[in-house]
Amino acid sequence: MSGVDAPNADVREFWEREPCGTDRAVVADLPPRTRVWFEEVERFRYAVEPFIFSLAQFTRHRGKSVLEVGVGAGTDHLQWARAGCTCTGVDLTDAAVETTRERLREYGFHSDLRRIDAEELPFASGQFDIVYSWGVIHHSARPDKMVSEILRVLKPGGLFLGMMYGRRSVIALRFWVRHALLKARPWRSIADVLAAHVESPGTKAYTVPELQRMFSAFAAFSAEPTITAPDRADWPRAISRFFPDDWGWFIMLRARK
Repeated sequence: MSGVDAPNADVREFWEREPCGTDRAVVADLPPRTRVWFEEVERFRYAVEPFIFSLAQFTRHRGKSVLEVGVGAGTDHLQWARAGCTCTGVDLTDAAVETTRERLREYGFHSDLRRIDAEELPFASGQFDIVYSWGVIHHSARPDKMVSEILRVLKPGGLFLGMMYGRRSVIALRFWVRHALLKARPWRSIADVLAAHVESPGTKAYTVPELQRMFSAFAAFSAEPTITAPDRADWPRAISRFFPDDWGWFIMLRARK
């Protein structure tokens, strides 16, 4: 089976090894799931991805009910809890759910956390004010099904905030050069290369028009590519500083039901 066709069981197996953002390059030899470990994960995340705050604007949503789809290491989930939101979180892996549960406990917060496949959310229709999902939907075997479920569980007028990968990006091109062109296999598509070589099996990336179609059932939708530090890696600063946001790996998403 190719990476493009990878089932969610394979995706789960990959992320059960360690939640996103907790690899050794980030935490070194720090004792796992201790306060110093959590704080280093948080420091690194927001140093590399500071624009999370401009999208989520956590503190503006005090008192709202928030569902996070794909809690990972719980870094953003903690921000929602700190902001005074009523939090619910789901993830495909036990590793992420337990890490997030311990993280919130360490700081004195609580969330309804569940290990489930978000292609079928176990919540009533119209339950949440906000659904948040940063860098998760593109790992699903059926992203369109996940988006449909997100729409269903949002209240009328509810808000979706998230991020998905962009195929017309510097990083996507870099992966294609490395795994197709330089290996004398230029016929490989970028989609195939990303599915086989980026994070969990079957990772996908999209163009803005493709995302507009995926979210077409929402009343309002915007997709904004954003250049990140990894986009500029391996390029001289004199060149990379001129990269437009349209070449960004991250596409920040906002949608209103």
